[in-house]
Amino acid sequence: MKDLLNVQDYLFSTADVGDWEGEEEHVAETLNELIHFAWQQLPDDLECEIIDNVINGIWEHLRGDLALLEAEFEELTDWVTHYIQSSLDEQMS
Repeated sequence: MKDLLNVQDYLFSTADVGDWEGEEEHVAETLNELIHFAWQQLPDDLECEIIDNVINGIWEHLRGDLALLEAEFEELTDWVTHYIQSSLDEQMS
């Protein structure tokens, strides 16, 4: 059901991420890259509600986390991969 949604609806602007002491653009870009990465990993036939929960959960988990500034992008994508897998396992059980 992924075709019923648009990844663009989940992306963040610098105003959306809050105060990161001048690093708002970097945080928004990193977060948006992670959302695109996650989007590609989600199965096309996944229910819209599950997609919504998983994508929104990325921000919920990373909000205020300095990892968005300090971690290597590969570490963040590894986290996203694990987060998606555990979220889908949770949804399917």
